Amino acid sequence: MRCILILKECSHINLNKIMKKIKDAKLRCKIHRKEILNLSQKVQALHIGGSFSSVEIVDCIYNICMKKKDKFILSKGHAGIIQYVLLYYLKIITRKELNSYCQRGGYLGAHPDFGKKGINASTGSLGHGLGMVSGMALAKKDSTYYVLLSDGELHEGSVWESALIIGALNLKNIVLIIDNNDLQSSTRSSDTHPNLYPISNKFKEFGWEISDCNGHSSEEIFKKIKSRKGKKPFALIAKTIKGYPVSFMKNVALWHYRSPNENEYKQAIIEINHL
Repeated sequence: MRCILILKECSHINLNKIMKKIKDAKLRCKIHRKEILNLSQKVQALHIGGSFSSVEIVDCIYNICMKKKDKFILSKGHAGIIQYVLLYYLKIITRKELNSYCQRGGYLGAHPDFGKKGINASTGSLGHGLGMVSGMALAKKDSTYYVLLSDGELHEGSVWESALIIGALNLKNIVLIIDNNDLQSSTRSSDTHPNLYPISNKFKEFGWEISDCNGHSSEEIFKKIKSRKGKKPFALIAKTIKGYPVSFMKNVALWHYRSPNENEYKQAIIEINHL
C-alpha cells in the first residue's frame, strides 16, 4: 500500500500492472536465484555471493522501473550472471545461450561484453561503469540510465571522478544504485576503508540527490527510485547481504568466488523454496 500514492502521481503507468509486478517480485527472485544455482553446478566458480545480493535490485530495474528507451549498465561486472538470468527471463537471450555461460566456445563469458544481446557496456574491470554512463546520459538526455555499482567498487578513483562530473553537468537522467553488502572478496569494505562511510554524504556533496533502502525489498527499491525529485542525478544506497538468503552463504567472504558442491546446492534450493 505504501507505493499507491507514488503510483498515482505517475498517470502514464498502468497502476494495476505495476502493483502486480511488485507483488510477484518475490517469486521472480526465487526463480532467478535457482537459475543461478543451477548454472553454478556447471562451472567451477562464479560470483554467487555478490550476485545473490543484487537479485532484487536488478529484477526491479528490469521488470518494474525501466521503459523501452532506458538502459541498464552492470558496473559490478563480476555479477554478470544475474544480468544474464534476467535477460533470459525477459526472452532477450535463449536457454541455449544462458546455458553456455563460461563454457568453452559459449556465448556468455563471466563478465558482460558489449555487443551481446541486451548488454550495453563491457564491464568487469571495476570503476568504469559510471564513467561510461555519464557519456551515454549526456548524449541522450531523454532516456534514463540505470547503473549498479558495488560498494567495494567505490574504492576506485575513477568512480569519484565520474560522480563529480555527473554532478557538475547535472545529469539528472542517471539513477545509480550501490549494492552495499559491505563485503569484498575477503574483507569488509567498512574495515579497510572506514572513511568511505557514510557513502551518501559523499554523493550529496558532489551535487547528487541521495536516498537509501533495504536492497532486498523490491517495493522499497521501486518506491525510492520513483519518488526521487528528478532535479539532480540520483544515488540510492541499497543495504544488502552478500549471499542472501542462503544461511551458510550470508555475510561469508568465501562465497565471493565459489560454486556450491552438490550438498550445498541442495540445501540452498531448499532454503530458497521455503522463503
